[in-house]
Formats: sequence, C-alpha cells, structure tokens
Amino acid sequence: MIASMTGFARRELTGSYGTLTCELRSVNHRYLEPGFRLPEELRPLESELRQLLSKQLKRGKVDCTVHLRSGQAAERELQVDSAALERVAQGLRQVLQALPKAEIDAIEVLRWPGVVEMTAQDSEVLLGAGRTLFQQTLEDLGAMRLREGKRLLELLEQRCAGLAGLVTQVRARLPEIQNRVRTRLHERVAELLATVDRDRVEQEIVLQLQRLDVAEELDRLTGHIEETRRVMDGGEAAGRRLDFLMQELNREANTLASKSQDLDTTRITVDMKVLIEQMREQVQNIE
Repeated sequence: MIASMTGFARRELTGSYGTLTCELRSVNHRYLEPGFRLPEELRPLESELRQLLSKQLKRGKVDCTVHLRSGQAAERELQVDSAALERVAQGLRQVLQALPKAEIDAIEVLRWPGVVEMTAQDSEVLLGAGRTLFQQTLEDLGAMRLREGKRLLELLEQRCAGLAGLVTQVRARLPEIQNRVRTRLHERVAELLATVDRDRVEQEIVLQLQRLDVAEELDRLTGHIEETRRVMDGGEAAGRRLDFLMQELNREANTLASKSQDLDTTRITVDMKVLIEQMREQVQNIE
C-alpha cells in the first residue's frame, strides 16, 4: 500500500533505568534522510537503529529523538570513571583560574557524559529497552504514514476521475469544432468572390484540421490517467513515478491549450491544469 512521507509517532517505556521517550517525525524529501538525537547511553545503538529505519521506510526526512529520564528509585551501583573525572576536573580548574568566583556543582560534574558509568547489566537492559522502544515507535510511524497515504490516494482518485471527465468533454466537442473550422474556411473563400479550386480548398481545410487536431493529446492524457491509477494500485513506493506522470499530464494539457481554437475547450484545459497541479502537490508527499 502506498504511504505518505508525513507522520509522527511517540512512545514511552519505563524500567529500572528510568523513563525512555522516543519521538519520530517525518516529512517529504527526495531521498531517505534520517537524523538521530540519542542520549550518550544509547549511542552504541545508532547504527542498528538506522538499519531498522531504512528497512521500513524508503523516502522522507525522518528525525528521531530519544530522551532518558533516570528513575528516582533506580537501584544501581554508582561507578565513576576516574580518568574521565580527572579530565573534567582539569577543565574545571582552568575555568576557576579564569573565573575565580565561579561556583562548581559536584552533581553537575557527575552528569557530564562518561563520568558515571553504568554496570554491564544496567547497560544491556537499557540498550534492549531502547531497541524495543524504537521498533515500536517506528511501527506506529509506519502505520500513520499508511493511513495518510490512503487518504492521499482517495484525493488523487477523485482528481483522476475529474480529469478523465474533462478529457471526455473535449473529445465530445471535436466534431463540432471541426465543422466550425470547415464552415469558417468556406465562408472566407466565398467572401473573396473569386473562382477557386475546390480540391485546393479541401486540401487547405484538411491541413488546418490537422494542425488543430488534439486527438493524440487526448489519447495520451487518457493513457497517463490510466497509468496513474495503475501505479496507485500497485502497492509499492511510487512517489517518483507519479511525479513523472504529473509532468507528462501537464505537458499534454499545455499542448492541448496551445492548439485550442474553441473558447469552451480553452476553459476546460484551464480546469485540467488546476486538477493536475493539485495532484502534483499531493504526489510530492507520497513515498
């Protein structure tokens, strides 16, 4: 099923490590462009999470943000990395030399990344929770993108039906337009009050009708509408192909407008281009 590139999902998971919150936001983009903001404790997971993301999503700019709030009652042994603490302390001494009146909070020092270490068991529990939380949030995001994609397909189908109806209207006018062109040319010849070669007149009429003939453009419009519907029903990532089809539809509508010698047909081509532009805007958000 075709999916939209726009979506949002948020989940929380609580355990001995505290509370993990994961948010995923996606918007339209030409390619898949993931961005991750993870707490230091979950940095080892980033490569794995990127792979999970690329397996489920094909296109879109996706921002992933994970927050960790340590639990008040988290029972774990406090382990301080002496080397990391010494590096921070050395930096603080330099700050105090430059700013003698600055106040240093020991609790803030402990919060510096890498100063406090987690036990191997705590770390594995947290990484497992982060992996699970991300997978669940990603599934929620995928489900939302599918729902939005379904809505977009309904809107596109409505406009495909409207466009097909306009093509039918133009096609129905062709005999009347051709007769009008033929009559106009005969009237101009009669106004000349001269003897002319009737075969030559008919040849000129045929040439004029060929220049104004839009049957091929209407056939191509119909073919592009049918292909658009086929792609929409294909159930695969189709944004790029649909975008190409919108360009082709617009090209044929412009050619039709340039050939038009009929006011009603000109008005219909304007309506066509409005519908095609609406479709193009919607297609930009399809994966």
